[in-house]
Amino acid sequence: MTELVRTRGGLAEVRRPGPVVLVPTMGALHDGHRALLRTARAVPGAAVVVSVFVNPLQFGPGEDLDRYPRTLDADVAMCADEGADLVFAPSALEMYPAGPPRVTVDPGPAGRVFEGEFRPGFFGGVLTVVLKLFSLVRPDIAMFGEKDAQQLALIRAMVTDLDLGLSITSVPTVRDPDGLAMSSRNKYLSAAERTTALALSRALREGFATASDGPARVLAAAQSVLDASPGLSVDYLALVDPDTFAPVGCAPSGCAPSGGGFGPAVLAVAARVGTTRLIDNMRLNLGGGPDAADY
Repeated sequence: MTELVRTRGGLAEVRRPGPVVLVPTMGALHDGHRALLRTARAVPGAAVVVSVFVNPLQFGPGEDLDRYPRTLDADVAMCADEGADLVFAPSALEMYPAGPPRVTVDPGPAGRVFEGEFRPGFFGGVLTVVLKLFSLVRPDIAMFGEKDAQQLALIRAMVTDLDLGLSITSVPTVRDPDGLAMSSRNKYLSAAERTTALALSRALREGFATASDGPARVLAAAQSVLDASPGLSVDYLALVDPDTFAPVGCAPSGCAPSGGGFGPAVLAVAARVGTTRLIDNMRLNLGGGPDAADY
């Protein structure tokens, strides 16, 4: 039976001999979260804790904090369906009893590019709340989706750099049959906007198909799809190292010639469709064999 707790004290219920697995979420759970829950449940002897918290620290001015979907009853039902032991759904006052924290986590240079550039302060808010959840739940393992690839890289770096002593497990992006990466924000899209948004996954597939030709070709192939998609306002298209999010095969003067980069990379894109901002990415191996769990 899945227990819902709203306070820090209720987390005492999860302490048991086996490993504790944390699945941090902001709620509005969908099948992508279901994949995280199933991966967590598969850990032998694990107690699975799901946090549901819409973190105000990671929303900037004009972003969708107030309208972000809050569906706690449905979220708890999904967690129960997937065998989670406990759902921790604190209020903002419970998480930040003294108000906005005076001490936060600095994501460093990798947190100030791409998503960090377009959403200043976002990763500081993410890392701060994740560190607080780690401190409160004290998990042995935490599960994160690969759709938020830059966030995943920064959380891994935080765990390593601050010696937090837990394991981070990533779960491949889950997509609808039409290819759109599952996101809680997809429900904001009209039918026409959803059709426009499919250009993101098409661009990634086109880039992936040219991985053996090197970084310049990957970026050109993906960019051609985005350029041919009216209705998209692209924030960035980038080919980066999966751990550092440093550009791969590129320098200030431009990208390396075809075949000029090798090894694992992430092709990442962010764009607005109407008033909705979406992100997506694909893992690939430049100059080598295919390496993408998404497709």
